[in-house]
Amino acid sequence: MPVTVVGSLDEDVPVTVVGSLNEDVLVTVARLPGRGETVVGRGTSLAPGGKGANQAAAAGRLTGGVAMVGRVGDDPAGERQRAALIEVGVDVGAVRVTAGVPTGTATIPVEEGSGENLIVVVPGANARLEPADVGGDAVRDARVVLLQLEVPPAAVSAAAATARGTVVLTPAPPRQLPPELLDRVDVLVPNEHELVQLAGAPPGERGPAELAALARALGPTTVVTLGARGALLVPGDGPVLLQPPPPVRAVDTTGAGDCFCGALGAALAAGAALPEAVREAVAAAALSTTAPGARGALPDRAAVDALLDRVPGPERVG
Repeated sequence: MPVTVVGSLDEDVPVTVVGSLNEDVLVTVARLPGRGETVVGRGTSLAPGGKGANQAAAAGRLTGGVAMVGRVGDDPAGERQRAALIEVGVDVGAVRVTAGVPTGTATIPVEEGSGENLIVVVPGANARLEPADVGGDAVRDARVVLLQLEVPPAAVSAAAATARGTVVLTPAPPRQLPPELLDRVDVLVPNEHELVQLAGAPPGERGPAELAALARALGPTTVVTLGARGALLVPGDGPVLLQPPPPVRAVDTTGAGDCFCGALGAALAAGAALPEAVREAVAAAALSTTAPGARGALPDRAAVDALLDRVPGPERVG
């Protein structure tokens, strides 16, 4: 189905993100450990993170009027997460400080050379987000609302029900999605592993045509992020398109999917058709991998525009 962004909403709220805010503990390793294996890290650093906050920061770098809805603890980490969003122009007025609860954290080993990573999340204050937190104007009046699953399902469903604009859901970490939530989702954005789990299919490598068949079975228009292969646009009807990425030298892929979603939301809020929004999001995500950390290389509008000429055209699948 075509995705239409509602144009009659408050012009001051292009994008609202409802989701998690974490403090990332990045650990550099020569190679990622296997199951039960110990490897020696080469250094650690702290960085702002959380799928929700990463998406908000990415959108904030690309457009004005981005709002964040979520929870942090009453600790220095919470103060750092709010300050990091304010620095990129994100309104944090709806980020509640929760007494007696720590801010969420994520421990992320990052492999030197490839930039591949593993992520272990401790939710902290994110687990306290309630439906009552997401019923305000920031969600109701946004042209695009970005959601993920690092906060309680009841809050995600309430935000989707409150939104009057376009609802974009990243189903991560993957879990069974209730039909009433899927009915409110306009664009579903899983990676290929999340798509396979959501579809109840056995794990394994699949080509674009097989992934498209799994996506169509889920219902909503779906954009499958494929890492270094780009993204697969699977509309409810119409042709399936594989959007390759531009060539970049990846340093760290942490947060690339979040950058993709933030850029996708910003492009849709600006009125881009979905194929063009996917093209811009692929360019932004590629740029985001060129420095360490989930937000170490979030691009601004000028950087994305400068790279668009190097983004290959989409390939029709099937």
